[in-house]
Amino acid sequence: MTIAEILLQDFDHEMAGTRTTLERIPTDKPDFKCHDKSMPMGRLAVHVASLPQFGTSILTTSGMDLATTKFPTLEFESREKLLETFDTLAAETRAALAKSSDADLQQPWKFSFGDTIISNEPRSTTYRNMFFNHLIHHRAQLGVYLRLNDLPVPPLYGPSADDRMGF
Repeated sequence: MTIAEILLQDFDHEMAGTRTTLERIPTDKPDFKCHDKSMPMGRLAVHVASLPQFGTSILTTSGMDLATTKFPTLEFESREKLLETFDTLAAETRAALAKSSDADLQQPWKFSFGDTIISNEPRSTTYRNMFFNHLIHHRAQLGVYLRLNDLPVPPLYGPSADDRMGF
């Protein structure tokens, strides 16, 4: 099995859970924050929906300099737009991952802020740490936002208090 084939197994599982989480984001509370230091729920949801674009960048470019990279605006418009963005970007990332060879995934990917190197690890490592784990982290934050708004938290790795998965 290739590195990409292994990563695709996790990708499909995590993207399904991410989509389910995004489907539950309420349209009437985009400004809800858990804490003054927290990102508003709508902005966080758009960030999660857009993160696959970062995965595609890791898989298809030689690196990224945050000092010169322009990021998309994170303005919540609607749940439909959120899901459309996520579906499109996740499909692009999946396609890029599916055609990545082991040699491609072993190439270093330089992540920097100007002259400061954040990471210069193999693409497979950067993909998992900077994209995949980053997405899972923020998706978990959305689970807290859902709970605090008394909305059902999806069962991502087993049953949740809201979805017993037949148990």
